[in-house]
Amino acid sequence: MKVATIHVPGSKSLTQRALVAAALAQGNSLIANALIAEDTMYLADALRLLGAQILNDGSDFLISGTAGNIGNSGKEIFLGNNGTALRFLTALVALGHGQYVLTGEQRLCERPVGALVGALQSMKIDISCRDNCPPVTVRASGMNGGTVILKNSESSQFVSALLMSAPYAAQDTDIILRGASVSRPYIDLTVSVMHDFGAKIIERGKRRYHVSAGEMYQGRKYSVEADVSSASYFFLAAALLKRPMRVEGILSTSRQGDLRFLKIMEELGCRIHYGSKWLEVSCTEPAAGDFVFDLNEMPDMVPTLAVMAAFRRGKTVIRNVAHLRLKESNRIRVLVCELAKIGITVQETADGLIITGGKPLPAKIETYNDHRIAMSFAVAGRAVPGIEVSDKKCVNKSFPGFWKELAKI
Repeated sequence: MKVATIHVPGSKSLTQRALVAAALAQGNSLIANALIAEDTMYLADALRLLGAQILNDGSDFLISGTAGNIGNSGKEIFLGNNGTALRFLTALVALGHGQYVLTGEQRLCERPVGALVGALQSMKIDISCRDNCPPVTVRASGMNGGTVILKNSESSQFVSALLMSAPYAAQDTDIILRGASVSRPYIDLTVSVMHDFGAKIIERGKRRYHVSAGEMYQGRKYSVEADVSSASYFFLAAALLKRPMRVEGILSTSRQGDLRFLKIMEELGCRIHYGSKWLEVSCTEPAAGDFVFDLNEMPDMVPTLAVMAAFRRGKTVIRNVAHLRLKESNRIRVLVCELAKIGITVQETADGLIITGGKPLPAKIETYNDHRIAMSFAVAGRAVPGIEVSDKKCVNKSFPGFWKELAKI
């Protein structure tokens, strides 16, 4: 069978981290193969308000950094529904001077930031939020550094936010994690980007980070890998349509945590082939039987796996993902509702889902303005005519070219 060749944009996670590092850096940076999408443009616009000079040239960003001298336009910083940007900038604006207000769409203002606000308050930063959620108001006068403890963090982005701004604190910073924490691969990705831009971080075990003050980011050329999260919808297509899918630009050595999803695909009967600059997924029949998967470290893969589970004979238990209730939508509740619409038996648990596969039926799927819900069910619609998503534009958050690529299959 002919292989479908798919192109996905640059990694959203890497693009946003590189944008922040380049905006803080001394000198000029070129971020090549960046994700140009709704989320990254909100972040770029915000960084411009803070003094970085940013030009967009095709899929590249050209950035003249601030060398840590954060400006203050006096304007409210609006970030749409970009939770990553809001958390990163909550720490970053503390490096500046004067009052900053960070806010966004209604859903963003329902997503908690209290743990991050509390951590910054412990560093003597004058910061407040409303009922544990945005808007966030920071009355900044620089960041002192020192020791900060994050307890039972609901998001790895809180850790990443503190890490990325810490090189510009007045003294070295020690970040200590206590209690539950989630999505560690995203913290590893942050540390990797910081190293790439010249910061000095020492990991003392898996729960303590030492960041040296004065180790300023340096402008550089940075090439962004293709986005594994975006590619996952075409891994799903390979399984549902029983047609090989080749995704360009993803390496077996990728640092993106979602690449681990391919191990689940293999466990469920798929085959993975790696080329020099691509990978290919093929599947003749998804494996039957009962499986349990812990997706704590790759929560964005839950909608992809949930749709695959709907088409597979047997039960699929997805666990340790309670934090999905705090994403662009309450993804656990949304998946229960929308899988039920297509005739699939699904049970919500305290920390995830139990899905009993069957024969999906046509239905109109509500996306709840959530790009990952839209893309997962759009692939289901290729396997079952009549499964349609109601809001196609919401994919612009992370993958504006999604519908064009999906049309190839």
